[in-house]
Amino acid sequence: MQHDEAAERVRQVIRDAGVSQREFARRMVIDPSKLSRSLGGTRRFTTAELARVADIAGVDAGWLLGTRPEQGTAPSRQTGSPVPAARPRRIRNAAADRSAADSGRPLQIVRQTVRLIAEHGFHSVRVSDIADACGTSTAAIHYHFPGRDELLEAAARWCMDEDTARRAAGTADTQHAGDELRLLIELQTPYTPQQRRQWSVWLDLWAEAARSTAVGELHVEYYRQWRATVAEVIGRGVAQEVFRPVDPESAAVGLTALIDGLATQVLATKPGEPGTSAEDMHGALLRYVDATLTAD
Repeated sequence: MQHDEAAERVRQVIRDAGVSQREFARRMVIDPSKLSRSLGGTRRFTTAELARVADIAGVDAGWLLGTRPEQGTAPSRQTGSPVPAARPRRIRNAAADRSAADSGRPLQIVRQTVRLIAEHGFHSVRVSDIADACGTSTAAIHYHFPGRDELLEAAARWCMDEDTARRAAGTADTQHAGDELRLLIELQTPYTPQQRRQWSVWLDLWAEAARSTAVGELHVEYYRQWRATVAEVIGRGVAQEVFRPVDPESAAVGLTALIDGLATQVLATKPGEPGTSAEDMHGALLRYVDATLTAD
């Protein structure tokens, strides 16, 4: 299939979904700039990316991959919007076989990768381990994620999305900046198994960021967003006079660094054993906020 045909079909899918390109990129677990370049014709969609689009939008993967010619229209599973449908007859080739079998797997692969990284560490997890956890083959894993870097990036982005969504939901109804900052601290404290898993993935991400430019860029992107969130809340607290007149950006750097350091100690301690517990971390952070930020 010609690249411009693929781009046009993806544009149609995004229009039917009724979301922005950035939001669709988030659902794909892809950098928004990559999606933009692919839609603009300066970058080709990979087969794995097109399979993910098909999975997210609920459209026929063969049609999107160009292995099935379109005929008429059919509704999308998720949106109900009309999208070109495929002929019932399959075109027998390898791409068509793979797309039909594996188009629904990317998010399952990412979730299982996150779990395995958290339990064993990224470099101890083999592709065969991920395939076993997903009940599929290693070929299917490589079809969606050709290399370990792609898997780590996808796992990290999934954790970023989960973290951002949890913070947004947890603070949605909070107007008092002091209360909101304390809620953010509580949400970043690894109390639950899911939070501990996500923090474990971050530790692997940090280690990879020191050696990989691509992962390093992802690390910078996440921390820019996270520190900006904290700085905005602190700045609002200064304006509300619940915090001292501090520089919000500098205060955010110090607080987020303390969160990272304490979380690392919590993860190094097994729950219920002597060491730094989640409760210890939470208490230390609240005392820090009171000592350095809370207005007298």
